[in-house]
Amino acid sequence: MCGIVGYIGKKEAYPIIIGGLKRLEYRGYDSAGVALFSDAIRVFKHKGKVADLEKFIAEKNTSGALGIGHTRWATHGAPNDVNAHPHGTEDGGIVLVHNGIIENYATLKLFLEKKGHIFSSETDTEVLAHLIEEVEKGGESDFSSVVRMALQKVSGAYAIAVLSAKNPDLLVVARKGSPLVVGVGEKEFYVASDAYPLAEYTKRVIYLEDGEVASLFRDGRMEIKTITHESHTPQIQVLDIELEALEKSGFDHFMQKEIHEQPRAICDSLRGRLYSVEDAVIQLGGIQNIEEKLLAAKQFTFLACGTSWHAGLIGKKIFEEILRIPTRTEYASEFRYGNPIIGKDEVFFGVSQSGETADTLAAIQCAKEGGGTIVGICNVVGSSIARAAHAGLYTHAGPEIGVASTKAFTTQITTLLLLALYIGQKKKTIDDVRIKKILRALSDVSEKTETVLTMDSYIKDIARKYKDAKNALYLGRGYGFPVALEGALKLKEISYIHAEGYPAAEMKHGPIALVDEYMPVIIIAPEGPSYEKIMSNAEEIRARKGKIIAVVSEGDRRLERIADDYMEIPKIDDMLSPLLSVVPLQLFAYHSAVLRGCDVDRPRNLAKSVTVE
Repeated sequence: MCGIVGYIGKKEAYPIIIGGLKRLEYRGYDSAGVALFSDAIRVFKHKGKVADLEKFIAEKNTSGALGIGHTRWATHGAPNDVNAHPHGTEDGGIVLVHNGIIENYATLKLFLEKKGHIFSSETDTEVLAHLIEEVEKGGESDFSSVVRMALQKVSGAYAIAVLSAKNPDLLVVARKGSPLVVGVGEKEFYVASDAYPLAEYTKRVIYLEDGEVASLFRDGRMEIKTITHESHTPQIQVLDIELEALEKSGFDHFMQKEIHEQPRAICDSLRGRLYSVEDAVIQLGGIQNIEEKLLAAKQFTFLACGTSWHAGLIGKKIFEEILRIPTRTEYASEFRYGNPIIGKDEVFFGVSQSGETADTLAAIQCAKEGGGTIVGICNVVGSSIARAAHAGLYTHAGPEIGVASTKAFTTQITTLLLLALYIGQKKKTIDDVRIKKILRALSDVSEKTETVLTMDSYIKDIARKYKDAKNALYLGRGYGFPVALEGALKLKEISYIHAEGYPAAEMKHGPIALVDEYMPVIIIAPEGPSYEKIMSNAEEIRARKGKIIAVVSEGDRRLERIADDYMEIPKIDDMLSPLLSVVPLQLFAYHSAVLRGCDVDRPRNLAKSVTVE
């Protein structure tokens, strides 16, 4: 959730750290702070966004070639100046930033208070700084060893960066359950919660593994050990991120840009995989080592949260339709708490944009321990889920900075569809005629998505009519139901309009009681097997004076006549319809939020990558 940045080298640290925090602000924006070390450690922190911190620091001394920074998503303690990171000891001799949750912080705090430590914040993080100080009092002179010894006493998840006033040429970082990346320069090191802030400084990175502690020295030396003092040799990887992908590129918001990037993102997801449409040749290199497991599987399970869970619901329908094998989609946050039955012939898909979602990572570890085969479906190369899985496929959506996920959803569906077709072709559960038909449609999706995006200003006008609604209902059937859930999620998370998605037939089992002349009801109704049924549901809404906004296939005049407003999408195979029908709902949510004056890229209480449970 929170974002961490650090630097040690010869350059001024502050510009690097503040720039990095801006890149990471999608991870949290309740408060921000920096600690800079020249002759002494100076800490500056402030409630609010990184821009508020910048104003606060503007006239202060920011010199120093060693520093750490943090942008916060609050867990323990309200967002305020005191609870903002960095946190340190009473004398300021040890200062650190932290992403994660220290689960046994209350026990540790009680122990430390009995030892005379005085705390000033409500956070679990401050406990860790005092714990390191207490361990140091035991006589260990090597500060890296002190940090490792302290972490042995900690339960929970963490990524930390630590400064010590006694060690002006050392930055210590560590991770367990929360991501941390080290960028390697020329006798300098950069640290961040993900690779995006590092891209403009270095392409050489090290993804720390769970339980690793890295000691970064000003002379360019690096030492990596586990918390139990075992030495590890780091593996340096090369980043493939273009700086342009991290900018808004003329759009008002990252979310707007990412909605409009979907045609390109879908193409990138297909590139190198959809080898030949006419010959029905699909190549998926990432799953070759477990192909036998995929072909022999008796059950498939999708584990995901939020938007990725909605993609998993669509994946379930695709897999069952093509493969005729039982498939389930589970909330990752609930999976391991339900004493799940895990079959040795079961394949689990961990679906996550960031590849760092804590609940999804914990769920796939549970499935892995039970003997299941794990496939990661992620966007971020080198992420924790990608490394924990037996095999995997990257979605190649490119950096997604907006908190509300958009292109991740459509590329996840694209990737899962390709995978189902690949397995189905091998198992002969789908004939070549049907495969070729789907592949032709899939190869046309990018162009058809461009067509939907031309409705941008038209959809903005529709949003203007309903921006002051208090509630909204989204209805869909078949492949349209998960799209209804996703549309409702987008609206409520960025515009703060309460919205719920339902299978259209379930409307009669309760939600129809909410329908009146003030209630907008968004109906996902492209041509398909459920069209006639959803027409009947629309008539029921109309009979109760509900305001109907319909997503329909191009040229559909039947639903157009009874809808108050409608959004047309090009005709497409029912299985692929979510790739198009979700786009007008993304635009509708985006424009509703902007018209209501909401901060679209940084909606309240949310963060992009949920790295805590």
